[in-house]
Amino acid sequence: MLLKPYQLGTLLLLVAAGSGPAATGGEDGFEGQQFAYNGFKGANLTLDGAVVTSKGLLVLTDGTSQIKGQAFHPSPLPFLAVTNGTGAVRSFSTTFVFAIFGPYTDLSSHGMAFFISASREVLSTALPGRYLGLLNSSNDGSRTARVFAVELDTILNPEFNDISGNHVGIDVDSLVSLDSTDAGYYDDGTGRFLNLSLISRTAMQVWVDYDSGATKITVTMAPLGVARPKKPLLQITVDLSGVVQSTAYVGFSSATGIMNARHFVLGWSFAMDGLAPALDISMLPALPQVWPNQRFMSVSVKMGLALASVTLVSVGIGIYIFVRWRRLKYSEVHEDWEIPFGPNRFSYKDLFHATGGFSDKNLLGRGGFGSVYKGVLRKPDMKVAVKRLSHNSRQGKREFIAEVVSIGRLRHRNIARLLGYCRRKGELLLVYEYMENGSLDKYLHNRNSSVLDWSHRY
Repeated sequence: MLLKPYQLGTLLLLVAAGSGPAATGGEDGFEGQQFAYNGFKGANLTLDGAVVTSKGLLVLTDGTSQIKGQAFHPSPLPFLAVTNGTGAVRSFSTTFVFAIFGPYTDLSSHGMAFFISASREVLSTALPGRYLGLLNSSNDGSRTARVFAVELDTILNPEFNDISGNHVGIDVDSLVSLDSTDAGYYDDGTGRFLNLSLISRTAMQVWVDYDSGATKITVTMAPLGVARPKKPLLQITVDLSGVVQSTAYVGFSSATGIMNARHFVLGWSFAMDGLAPALDISMLPALPQVWPNQRFMSVSVKMGLALASVTLVSVGIGIYIFVRWRRLKYSEVHEDWEIPFGPNRFSYKDLFHATGGFSDKNLLGRGGFGSVYKGVLRKPDMKVAVKRLSHNSRQGKREFIAEVVSIGRLRHRNIARLLGYCRRKGELLLVYEYMENGSLDKYLHNRNSSVLDWSHRY
């Protein structure tokens, strides 16, 4: 009997896959183009970075940072069915049980994915981190990648338009999902959506089905032990003929980034043209009890959080003291009688900076009631003379009030015009227009200056 090429490929696949002692589905472990692994002890899988423990637990990543792990069926499966000279991607069904252990219960590294890949070369060049061990920077988004995946992602990557750091997505040739949603399931009894944390360190089961006639992908998930929910988590129409044009590899990939994580697969079944065989939960390997060195990590986390808290509190206190100091430094005194003169009031902060902090180099002179300083205001840009009186001097205070009340009333070409004032605890400040040549008395009474004749004096 002559076999067509795709029939020969199927026969070779049956022979190759039948050798896995952990597979069930007939005596050989692969019958009717399906297989089931209730644990992976002795399973015939190709591993790249992944390992199988002595108890049959498939460990895709072992807690090391910046690595990828892959495990897939050693032979490509015949996804193309040829009828009357035309080919179409066959229907398939798969289910698997997985768990993700992050170093913390609420923080993890990157996630994992179930994939179908037309090429082993794409798998071998895939990168860890955000690429999940599926693709790399050069082929992500390219139709030549020919990869289909259901991602279980535990980090929000904005460059891939991720909706959250705990989502399930359907990907074709790109890590920008065609559709995605938060991880969880719909309760059959109430219809309510119940969230699931992908990094909860508990086992969960996923079902993925492709209907060739309707070109529809359906993804469902639930905690291990809960029957498959009737309402799927995701359902999308997508033609996989662009991904699978003949045969393709099926398996799992995962990746870590700067943080570490461990990704486990406890059991897996797959079938062509029918439902995947049910997994026997009682035969699945147990998950580890704790993360290695978890106690040490917990202490480290607590110390780190304590140190961060102390630092945060210290910074907060420092900011409060600084703000309080600045407010006190520039604080002012206000009374009701000043309301009519409000527009003529200068802020102490502006006068402080204008005079260089009332620096001696800006001192113009001292009198019985206080000192006068040269200042340059920023807004408006102008030179002023600032008289600084003592709050404790009763005569100085009376002079201050008299001057303030005269604002806008007293104008004379031979008298420096009062522009405004400021009050703060212990200080009274009057702001005048600045006279470049100083005060007249300097020319009348100072013997060191030039003597004015009578006409100028008059």
